[in-house]
Amino acid sequence: MCNLYSITTNQEAIGALFRVVNRYVGNLAPMPGVFPDYPAPVIRNAGTERELVLMRWGMPPPPRTGGPPVTNIRNTSSPHWRGWLKPENRCLVPFSCFAEYALEPNPAP
Repeated sequence: MCNLYSITTNQEAIGALFRVVNRYVGNLAPMPGVFPDYPAPVIRNAGTERELVLMRWGMPPPPRTGGPPVTNIRNTSSPHWRGWLKPENRCLVPFSCFAEYALEPNPAP
C-alpha cells in the first residue's frame, strides 16, 4: 500500500459494503490523513463473522532492523513475513484515497 491514506466515509457505509457484524471503533470521525503507526479502522474475520476494529497502520518491522512500522512489503519470501501472510492475519483496510510520496521538482529560479 502506501505511507499515507485517508478514510472519510462513515462506519455505516463501511458496514454495509463489507457486511460487518460487529463494530468496535466508537464514533468513527473522518480521518483525512492516516500515516504509519496511526490507529485506523480495519475489517477482519472473527470466526464466521466480520468485525470493524481499530488497529495501528503498518506491520511490525523485522527484529534486526527495528524502526517504524512497515507499510510496503516487497520480499514476501522473507522468513519474517511468512507467518504474517497466513489467511488468519489478513484484513481489509477501507480507504477513500491514498498517496505515494514523490519528490517535488526544483522550483524554477
